[in-house]
Amino acid sequence: MPLSPLVARYDHVLLDLDGCVWVDQEATPHAREALAELRAGGKRLAFITNDARLAPEEYVRKLWSMGLQASLEEIVTVGSAIQYVLAGRPRRPTFVIGSAAIFRHVADAGQRIVNGTDRAASAEVVVVAGHDEFTFDELRTATQAVLNGAEMIAAGRDRTFPAADGWWPGTGAIVAALEYATERTARSVGKPDSILFQTALDRLGDGRALMVGDRLDADLGGAAAAGLDGAIVLTGVTTREQAEAAEDPAPVAIADTLYALVTA
Repeated sequence: MPLSPLVARYDHVLLDLDGCVWVDQEATPHAREALAELRAGGKRLAFITNDARLAPEEYVRKLWSMGLQASLEEIVTVGSAIQYVLAGRPRRPTFVIGSAAIFRHVADAGQRIVNGTDRAASAEVVVVAGHDEFTFDELRTATQAVLNGAEMIAAGRDRTFPAADGWWPGTGAIVAALEYATERTARSVGKPDSILFQTALDRLGDGRALMVGDRLDADLGGAAAAGLDGAIVLTGVTTREQAEAAEDPAPVAIADTLYALVTA
């Protein structure tokens, strides 16, 4: 089946994962066919996510487990953005809220992780990323560190993300608790910040790019911040009514699924 006239105009397509390509452990309807059509049409792809729970190679394995082909170079995670921001800075004691993947990104950036030591509450940097084992102890220690002057770097502000049994709290829920407790504001490096998009564009090279996602704030707003067109699919957070009412930016297209957007 030929590509839709909209998608045919672009050289590259940036794809959100949660709510666009998959929901929890299930691919969205005909996502495999959508990706196959994009590749057959010569489009270069990048998969972009604010979900900080997995490492890039784990995302590749998850995509393949669903029958969705992807390479490591096509995966652009918020963990990579955190590593980019921290790399090149002086080595500072850092307290991390996040998965094993985020710990690795922080360590690879050359920072000294102080979780589990007597320096944790006096860390100079607090990195915040949602993960499944989040505890009150983490929130307490991070609050103490920020009140002691630590810089706060967040993986994003997504309030929720879609799962098989409904909506789960995202990184933004933890960030909101920390900001409320400390009356400080975190620096967010996930969508809608442009860092993730610029990282993807650097990998894709020259050409016109379209961002496809399910969130007006993170996906559409982030695309606009990076100077890209954005389209919304309705398999995740946003309803058709919300998408049609969106302004500044408005989506260039609204579709029920990624497959419906991609095909004529």
